[in-house]
Amino acid sequence: MNSQSSPLDKPLKGVIGDRTAAVFEKAFGYTSAGDLLRHYPRRYVMRGELTDITELKEGDEATVIADIKKVNLRRATGRVILEVIITDGVAEMSLTFFNQAWREKQLKVGMRGMFAGKVGVFNNKRQLSHPDYEILPEGGDEEEATAAFAGKALPLYPATSKLPSWKIAQSIEVALHSIDELADPIPPEILEKFHYPTLAQAFHSIHQPSTRDEADVARVRLTFDEALLLQLLLAQRKAELRSLPTVARPVRQGGLVSEFEARLPFTYTDGQKEVSAEIEADMNQTHPMHRLLQGEVGSGKTVVALRAMLATVDTGGQAALLAPTEVLAIQHFSTINRILGPLASAGTLGGSENGTRVALLTGSMSAATKREVLAEIASGSAGIVIGTHALLSQGVEFNDLGLVVVDEQHRFGVEQRDSLRAKAKANQPPHLLVMTATPIPRTVAMTVFGDLDVSTLRQLPSGRPVITSHLVPALDKPHFLERAWERIREEVAKGHQAYVVAPRISSTEIEEGANVITARDREVAAAMGVLLEEPADPKTMAAVEELTPQLALGALKGLKVAPLHGRQSSELKDETMRAFSDGKIDVLVSTTVIEVGVDVPNASVMVIMNADRFGVSQLHQLRGRVGRGKVPGLCLFVTEAPEESKAIERLTAVTNTLDGFELSRIDLEQRSEGDILGKAQSGTKSQLRLLRVLRDEPLIIEAREVATAMIEVDPELKNSPHLALEVKALREEEAAAFLDKG
Repeated sequence: MNSQSSPLDKPLKGVIGDRTAAVFEKAFGYTSAGDLLRHYPRRYVMRGELTDITELKEGDEATVIADIKKVNLRRATGRVILEVIITDGVAEMSLTFFNQAWREKQLKVGMRGMFAGKVGVFNNKRQLSHPDYEILPEGGDEEEATAAFAGKALPLYPATSKLPSWKIAQSIEVALHSIDELADPIPPEILEKFHYPTLAQAFHSIHQPSTRDEADVARVRLTFDEALLLQLLLAQRKAELRSLPTVARPVRQGGLVSEFEARLPFTYTDGQKEVSAEIEADMNQTHPMHRLLQGEVGSGKTVVALRAMLATVDTGGQAALLAPTEVLAIQHFSTINRILGPLASAGTLGGSENGTRVALLTGSMSAATKREVLAEIASGSAGIVIGTHALLSQGVEFNDLGLVVVDEQHRFGVEQRDSLRAKAKANQPPHLLVMTATPIPRTVAMTVFGDLDVSTLRQLPSGRPVITSHLVPALDKPHFLERAWERIREEVAKGHQAYVVAPRISSTEIEEGANVITARDREVAAAMGVLLEEPADPKTMAAVEELTPQLALGALKGLKVAPLHGRQSSELKDETMRAFSDGKIDVLVSTTVIEVGVDVPNASVMVIMNADRFGVSQLHQLRGRVGRGKVPGLCLFVTEAPEESKAIERLTAVTNTLDGFELSRIDLEQRSEGDILGKAQSGTKSQLRLLRVLRDEPLIIEAREVATAMIEVDPELKNSPHLALEVKALREEEAAAFLDKG
């Protein structure tokens, strides 16, 4: 943690020199002393320890500590080749240098050194070609001669070809001399309570530990700092929201909510009753509700949210439902109109006198339709407004916005949901309910959604049919895929319908927002020890525009097959979904636009092509589109991934359980922290380097307690100016990218 006057803010050029600083900036994006000092060791080795050479794999960027066993200088085809054989006592590998005979004087048999480079294989033997190296001295002068590696534990850093581990250590050694007068942002009483070292001590101990225990204590302290920063930001935001005045929106006896519940053809589950009571209590307050509603696929979140929206309308206010895609917005519009019946048609023939109007606003609407909808919203005649990002645009004005419901929270950034809340009356912020069908483990709820109160729906409505899942290894067993198409034909013959999901719209185009890995991404990830999953070649991945005619003319010939994807017009998407809902389409070939919210009870089977290209939670969401009626659902995961791959491991986990909370934990274990916490952490300059949501749950709990107590007595952190500056910096970083999953 730093402040504007902190030594950590010193420009890196002024600490380690212009040339070296330029290399660090190019490799990692570092520009200050603090950036460099937060480049933490990946692991440590004790002096005397050797690297296990047998663990090295071809292509690894490795730092090897080993003894020199043999040195051989020879000439071949006009070149001088120096081959050095190193050993860990069990296995050997070779170091090869071309036309550098002078190195024979530096590399002597019996010496021990650190050797760094990319592992290659030649004649079935591991080798490093032109490696960087540092010879470790022997005898009594060791400590003095290896200042960069002071202490008994040698740090091994995330490194690149231009910056091997020991060169990083040498630069960090210099940077450590610049922080002697470093103020500690953590109050002394907190350091004393948890027995933490000071910040300066922690930096010294993590980079130059005498023992591994000393390094571990330093790492815990620095991880706590990161957790505390996040929790202070979230606690501060929560306190700010609770200090705002707003209009209470209580449930009115004999009003819309009562009439709505009297018309429901089912009774609430115990979970729906409990969550509805929590939301009702929040909306009775004169400060805005700020609640996250998470629940299993099909647990009835929409009905709970609709109840809150109707309560808002009963008080003369309006409710806005923000959906991430047009397909989902249209589906919500259709579902809510169907559930409300006459209550959604106030002012029309057959409409209820106590009802309201439900409006839909999307970006692809015609100008004339959009003007009509905007007028209904501005006048207040539309009590419930459902829309996409179009709701955030200029020109959308509400008469009295009392409640904002955000569906699939993870797809919207903080700034986006705040821009919709800003459309309420001045000094009268709306209540906020954000929903997700992706269950969230406790630590993520505390870390990512810590400014929200959390309600959870685990219970599914009684009588819900079972969904069966199977893996279809199309590469090894192509006849399994043929059987998948037969199963679709069998289900359609019974009067049911099917989904086929493809990862792309077209095999010739890269979709907007696709995860394109750049060379820079790959370089930084490799240096930081992160494995980037290779994106598949679009030409090898199923695409809706090609797959639809293939199936219609081939395996599913004679069935009514139709495509659905995000680049179609709003009218065509609406028409296609309506036809599918009405049973006029047998098989819908779609992208993930049907991932959430789409509810067609007659759909009984889903085939997901290239299932290995989807995440665990996304597969669970897609699977939840079948088995929503009275017949069991079937979901088939088609993949060409190798049998022993992580992708197969992921798909097997989804196949083996329908428990979304268990799957969310598996998903969390397989994803990077950057994916979990947002782009702010995945960026190389972010201050969140050590925190791991699953591993560090105890620290997160401690930090949450400390942050809550601090904000209660000092909301603006006036007594902790260094911390205040850090929280401000994190807030500014968040405004651009934090929690924004695109």
